[in-house]
Amino acid sequence: MSETASQNGTQSGAPRSRRLIVLVPLILFAGLTALFLVRLNAGDPSLIPSALIGHRVPQTSLPPIAGLKRDGATVPGLDPASFQGAVSVVNVWASWCVPCHDEAPLLMQLSQDRRLRVVGINYKDDPDNARRYLGRYGNPFAASGVDQNGRAAIEWGVYGVPETFVIGRDASIVYKLIGPITPENFQSILVPQIDKALAAGS
Repeated sequence: MSETASQNGTQSGAPRSRRLIVLVPLILFAGLTALFLVRLNAGDPSLIPSALIGHRVPQTSLPPIAGLKRDGATVPGLDPASFQGAVSVVNVWASWCVPCHDEAPLLMQLSQDRRLRVVGINYKDDPDNARRYLGRYGNPFAASGVDQNGRAAIEWGVYGVPETFVIGRDASIVYKLIGPITPENFQSILVPQIDKALAAGS
């Protein structure tokens, strides 16, 4: 092969490799955009399944919110043993969480049902702010543990605040609601899931 032909081959290969360098990121970006749009239009994010469904609650003990009382009694922290034998609703909440303020009246409504326990996991919150929040909206929690460093939320598989779990009498997680409780999902989803847990093994 002549020197001229060799140079021509090298020159034609250079633009081709430059085109590839430009095209690969564009293809990757287009693929990621398509994936994002599919996920965005996939429906209600609260319906994302949890890997913990059917498994026992994490064996995570949490201390109580300092100074928190309910009906004159100190509200205990989170004790995994307390889930055994009772249907419980576990709500992950914080005073700084805007949607938590909206769902607070619905949690108070749930707490009136003597067939179940409403339990809280107070996520990365200030104790004074947490007490003020419950003083403002009412305290639905029979127990509420402080998850100051977020470790318990990781063990519970929490995506963000708020989230709500339904726990069966055998201390296993039977349902998980991602996002806030709303008047719509309260009646159409959460209450039926609680009723199902109450009916199981009764």
